[in-house]
Amino acid sequence: MIARYLTALYENNVNSSGEDVMSAIVPLMKLLTLALIGLVLAHPKTQIIPKATFKLLSKLVFALFLPCLIFSELGESMTVDNLAHWWFIPVNVLVSTVVGCILGYVVVIICRPPPQFNRLTIIMTAFGNTGNLPLAVVGTVCHTSVNPFGPHCNSRGVAYVSFSQWASVILVYTLVYHMMEPPLEYYEIVEEGVEIVEELPVNNISRPLLVEAEWPGIEDKETEHSKTPFIARVFKSISSVSQSTVPDIDLSGESGERSPRSIRCFAEPRVVRRMRIVAEQTPIKHILQPPTIASLLAIIIGMVPQLKSFFFGYDAPLGFVTNSLEIVAAAMVPSVMLILGGMLAEGPNESTLGLRTTIGISVTRLLLLPLFGIGIVALADKLNFLVAGDRMYRFILLMQYTTPSAILLGAIASFRGYAVSEASALIFWQHLFALFSLSLYIVIYFKLLAYIPL
Repeated sequence: MIARYLTALYENNVNSSGEDVMSAIVPLMKLLTLALIGLVLAHPKTQIIPKATFKLLSKLVFALFLPCLIFSELGESMTVDNLAHWWFIPVNVLVSTVVGCILGYVVVIICRPPPQFNRLTIIMTAFGNTGNLPLAVVGTVCHTSVNPFGPHCNSRGVAYVSFSQWASVILVYTLVYHMMEPPLEYYEIVEEGVEIVEELPVNNISRPLLVEAEWPGIEDKETEHSKTPFIARVFKSISSVSQSTVPDIDLSGESGERSPRSIRCFAEPRVVRRMRIVAEQTPIKHILQPPTIASLLAIIIGMVPQLKSFFFGYDAPLGFVTNSLEIVAAAMVPSVMLILGGMLAEGPNESTLGLRTTIGISVTRLLLLPLFGIGIVALADKLNFLVAGDRMYRFILLMQYTTPSAILLGAIASFRGYAVSEASALIFWQHLFALFSLSLYIVIYFKLLAYIPL
């Protein structure tokens, strides 16, 4: 009797384990298939679809598909109560970035990359893909009939990922933007020999797909200081050439009739002045991109019941608009994976970062950081910071530690003129090896989430 019971229990566990593994692997195989299709279509030997078409597709994802997906799913899920319960999602983005920066600094100490790439090593370890790739994973995981997340799987997953976009975008245009500034010493060496200053091709077709995969039209956002070590020059002012690039601040006001004594009285401290100059040069205005505007509108409309009833619900007067947006949003996941395949078809660029540092960043980002994520999410759950009984909530938090470095970092590197080839090569190899690391950790996550009751 006991032997029969143990045999049945063992068979049930084996079957359950097999189902968990398949439910985790099959969605990734779907994503791989889409990426392979994009790779075949964009491969230089076949060139079935030209690069210009993939660039146009990336613009559609950025300006149309992704905003439609965010608005339709986040707006329907958002309420004032949910806003109060979801606070840990953007906080977790900040925590994962801080932990990643610490681990990135450890990689710098151990792997000793070339000095000009120290900040690149830290950023590429710390900042993961918290947008398009998690949305693609959620879409394929919820598309299967057997998933561990229960009803409304896709809508909740998309809403959680979209809600984290604000923290990610703010980090990109503040911390990442300034960390990717060209090193002052390296920039000065290049500046002395004007002939060897490199410039990206003006022709948009020749620009790598990686540069515009998640930030189309980046070349239109460049400013006079975007490719210079602006912060270092402001705070160090090591040469007359450097000082000449710092904007002069008119301390005398508009009239120019104040006495020298009044100027000294009302002049701001030098450190405050320099901080203000840096803040003025921070491209915080770029935060208001189509996806973030859609997220903001969804949050506002979702929290106001009178407005929400106009767009969402069976009898909503503008329900046809929302339904139309949902139809358009369905193209987001396949488009993102096709673009990823087209990006991988270009192959890795030449990198002077070094094999040891490349492996160190990839192993830390893809294998080590998720272990810290499991501990942090478990601690937050124990402290009752998380939504009770919501597996998808925890899955999205864990995914923020698991994805490879953000493709957007390649665009920022090009925007700042800093380590463009090295960032491109790192993103290529990480997304290639992420197939195996994501498979491994999604299986682990599904096992862990099975102990959380729905």
